[in-house]
Amino acid sequence: MHAVQRLFLYRQSLSTTEFRARGYKIIRCEVCRLGVENCICALRQQANSSCAFALIMYDNEVLKPSNTGRLIADVIPDTHAFLWHRTQPSDELQQLITNPKYQAFLIFPGEYANAQQEVHECKPVDFDESKTPLFILIDATWRQAKKIFRKSDYLAKLPIVSIPALDLEGEGIKGEQGDTEELAVKERQSVDPRNSELVYNFDSRYQMRKAEKEGQLATAEVAAKVLNMFDDKQSAIHLDLWFDVFSYRYQQSKSQKNQANSGAIALYKEFIANKL
Repeated sequence: MHAVQRLFLYRQSLSTTEFRARGYKIIRCEVCRLGVENCICALRQQANSSCAFALIMYDNEVLKPSNTGRLIADVIPDTHAFLWHRTQPSDELQQLITNPKYQAFLIFPGEYANAQQEVHECKPVDFDESKTPLFILIDATWRQAKKIFRKSDYLAKLPIVSIPALDLEGEGIKGEQGDTEELAVKERQSVDPRNSELVYNFDSRYQMRKAEKEGQLATAEVAAKVLNMFDDKQSAIHLDLWFDVFSYRYQQSKSQKNQANSGAIALYKEFIANKL
């Protein structure tokens, strides 16, 4: 049982009423939270990752079947999960941040950094390789994430890793994604397990909920890109493919058209077979 599953059971124990998200009538697997007929537990494999994650989850986010933070814990063994409390910050989280084993980074848009915060759009050149990078992700809606960032003093002290926008020429970082035909083609590409590079896809493949604004990525998509930035490319591809499996199987339980990659499971199995 990983950290997000434990947090789910804890948060569920606090509820006095049944949590009713869309599709609440579906009989779900208690582990992956998908419909039992679309359970992906038998496919799950962990990566041999050199990185760690800490998820700060907004109250009922952990209860939502559409949540993708759990996918990070599925793949990355060293994953921690915490409920956010404005007045009672987690002692365990703060101890994790200050643990000398780790170098902690907050994953957040650099434009929100305060004057004292370092902002990195790639792996820092002076990163201490003797430490494990600990990526702190706020797992919430965008409005909730901004609230958590503003009201958590311990986050204001951390260096920020900000995912750069895609540069079509490969010579720098562009501030916004373009509207060119070439970018549109790149955005539709899926990860190919035979390719050693992860496509920087800024057109989110997350169809389970509507994003608050264009260009927003699901938590697991962000995590995959951060892993890639820190040279853990195999784990990045692993997580990205697992996200596609989850997305496809999740939508199989819905009455609407399945917009996910129908070849997701085959690609994931091929990647796992080649890795083993």
